[in-house]
Amino acid sequence: MNKFQLLLGLSALFIAGCAAFFSVFGIAKLFSGAFFAVVIMASSLEIGKLVTASFLYRYWDKINQFQKFYMAAATVILVLITSAGIFGYLSNAYQGATIEFEKQTTALSFKEEQVEQLQEDKEFLLKELEQQVESLPDNYVTAKRKLREDYNPQILSINSDLLDLKQEVGELKTQLVETGVDVGPAIYLARAFNTDIDTVVKFFIFILIFVFDPLAVMLIVAYNQVLLENQPKKIVKKKKKIIKIEKPIEKPIEKPIKEKIIGRGAIVKPKPD
Repeated sequence: MNKFQLLLGLSALFIAGCAAFFSVFGIAKLFSGAFFAVVIMASSLEIGKLVTASFLYRYWDKINQFQKFYMAAATVILVLITSAGIFGYLSNAYQGATIEFEKQTTALSFKEEQVEQLQEDKEFLLKELEQQVESLPDNYVTAKRKLREDYNPQILSINSDLLDLKQEVGELKTQLVETGVDVGPAIYLARAFNTDIDTVVKFFIFILIFVFDPLAVMLIVAYNQVLLENQPKKIVKKKKKIIKIEKPIEKPIEKPIKEKIIGRGAIVKPKPD
């Protein structure tokens, strides 16, 4: 195994492990009533997903159509489940980091609305006082003074409330700056795209889950591909069949024996060669 194969295998396992961690704990938090049981179930599914992807790549040409369809569909569904678990985990982490920020933002909005309402009340009282003073003749100086004395306590009370609220608004803004450090990038992106923070974070999480677990599965398949291509090929030696051809045994040809008749009927056989 060369360095690239080792790097590829470690990268695939590390990314798959991170995706499994986020997914398992994200699903477990969704079903927190049976936390440990859900962790075991989700972990087994994560391992099965990677093994199934490897099996499909290695034995695609050797399995039947039903196995291909079911195992491929199961792998895709498990990828979607893993992505949903990652989304739940990251969403929960985001909410935990921004809960104090959201509380302060809500309180700030409420205070600012109160400030606006008091400013409107103050403007209304001033206009009403001005209209009533103008409706009186110029020689009604005492009556005009009396009107101002009647309206002044209300206006002063509103001014005092405005000062208190503006002070509270300033303190809340200072706290928001300190709390917003954790979600500072999200705030910046929200302002850059002229939208709210939740939309920016949701879009960012979708981008993460789109490349997280699918990349882990594809790296596992790529690792199997590299292993198979670099696997030493077995040379199968064909045994040669030796066919023995038996030659027919040639029998010696016996020469006919010539008999010679000598004298009075005696027969002499010739000596063999």
